[in-house]
Amino acid sequence: MCDLEALDFTKGNGLVTVVTQDHLTGEVLMVAHADREALACTLETGEMHYRSRTRGLWHKGATSGHIQRVVSLTADCDGDAVLARVRVAGPACHTGSTSCFERVDGGAAGRDAGRDAGRDARVGGADAVAADAVARLDATIVARMATPTAPGYTRRLLDDRNLRLKKLGEEAGELIAACADGDAARAAEEAADLLYHALVALRAAGGGWDDVRRVLDRRA
Repeated sequence: MCDLEALDFTKGNGLVTVVTQDHLTGEVLMVAHADREALACTLETGEMHYRSRTRGLWHKGATSGHIQRVVSLTADCDGDAVLARVRVAGPACHTGSTSCFERVDGGAAGRDAGRDAGRDARVGGADAVAADAVARLDATIVARMATPTAPGYTRRLLDDRNLRLKKLGEEAGELIAACADGDAARAAEEAADLLYHALVALRAAGGGWDDVRRVLDRRA
């Protein structure tokens, strides 16, 4: 955890910047400020506290129930900013969005599946910014599920159980072959293909990428 004595509160007139991140997804949830008292309360309770210009000392989620449980607090190299990795119990934004950083361009570009599909797609809506390429891919698959008439390879997989399962087996075999040959570049390509097909199959079964993250978090 963060050492309060190592922080420089003087640069911000008694405040440091706090960047709050979902520890599972890596998604940036919000940016706020904290003073020494707020961070002391955070360390004491294990739940995020901030210093607001309007609210004063602010216990996140005290009224909404959307508390943020601290996983780690890490100061930056200058000691005037803190990265807070948290477990969330609800949206971070007052608008009800997961993150305060919403898309303003109507979506983020995604891909169906490397060489197997290669079709760019747009994920509509004001979803919070996906934290990584896998999350963006999963969001694209969700968008395809919501559009039964959407063209493309992903929709074909979603509509055809036998094709989904067949491709899983094929891609796993190709990854095994690439690893057996010691071909790192081809193995990375095959692993990407296998991950894509696994995500489609997982969504068709009623799961998703966040479910995998939670399993990995428990195992860790």
